[in-house]
Amino acid sequence: MADLSTLARPYAKAAFDYAKEHHAVNEWQDYLNVMNAIVSDKAFADYINNPAVAAQAKVATLKDLYNQSSPEDSNTVFKTLSTAIEGGAQADSNAFVNFLTQLAEQDRLALLPSINERFGLLKAADAKEVHAYVTSAYPLTQVQEQLIEHRLATSLGANVVLHVNVDPALIAGVTIKVGDKVIDDSVRGKLKQLKTQLTA
Repeated sequence: MADLSTLARPYAKAAFDYAKEHHAVNEWQDYLNVMNAIVSDKAFADYINNPAVAAQAKVATLKDLYNQSSPEDSNTVFKTLSTAIEGGAQADSNAFVNFLTQLAEQDRLALLPSINERFGLLKAADAKEVHAYVTSAYPLTQVQEQLIEHRLATSLGANVVLHVNVDPALIAGVTIKVGDKVIDDSVRGKLKQLKTQLTA
């Protein structure tokens, strides 16, 4: 059986395409973020996976739980909440309810966390936003971070979001990971390269 990420891909793409066409990407991301929190609750996960519960009942419960946003409420996920999803941008919220209904009817509500994650990736790609993971042997100064960010943005032609970590095992220097590409300018990396050349 395909993994959740693979199954979620077409649903996320359909949701993103609709949201973009209707200029409601941020609204749909908000909806999905909340649904992700709700569906990730174990009690609710058991509920949506129960074949004895009708699809419409599951969607109605999701609508009733939409306002839940605090992690402290995770143990009381079934408490009654107002249906804020029906307020605000009526057309967008109705479309999202229709989306949930389709998922429920196809027993795919459990995919919501994966759909949410994939939707976020599509949103970032559409905005030409790239996440770069920088690991340094020592903490970087703000100026150094800005320099790396600027050079990457110029090179990639995209907005760059840096995620910086420290790993003393690198000895000195940094490694930068963007997507599948890794730039290893650390002393540890250079020593590995040297060892490979010597043993070749």
